Amino acid sequence: MMKIAVVMGSKSDYPKLEKGIELLEMFGIKVVARALSAHRTPKQLTTFLNEIENDTDVIIAAAGKAAHLPGVIASHTLIPVVGLPIKSSTMDGLDSLLSIVQMPQGIPVATVTIDSGINAALMAAQIMSIKYPNIKEQLKSYREQMEQKVLDDDKNLRG
Repeated sequence: MMKIAVVMGSKSDYPKLEKGIELLEMFGIKVVARALSAHRTPKQLTTFLNEIENDTDVIIAAAGKAAHLPGVIASHTLIPVVGLPIKSSTMDGLDSLLSIVQMPQGIPVATVTIDSGINAALMAAQIMSIKYPNIKEQLKSYREQMEQKVLDDDKNLRG
């Protein structure tokens, strides 16, 4: 079964993830979404990671401010983790970005742009496409659609 877990530090992060989740589901990927905190619910987070260890291909972890969630998750599993920095009121998301991208040697987290649930979903799908050829075909089609939209927009500019 093709499955991605999406973990966010707070329910308020969900709007940043929603379109990416919809895209993954459109690709036929099962998505399990949870709001669990590395700091406030560490026991529940660990239990969840143990539960998904054998049937999940990629984890998307979204977090703001100190943004420890992706790194904590990566330290507890060998499932690839895609970190999604969430813009906070403090430093426009730069704090989150730096916290996620500066992981210590040996515990990698792939990191995408601030607030980009779509890029997190696409990165997770690309990782999965190594194992699932049908996802690779869907990603090709998605890129062709993006290309056509730009070409259509260009054509409309010229009248």
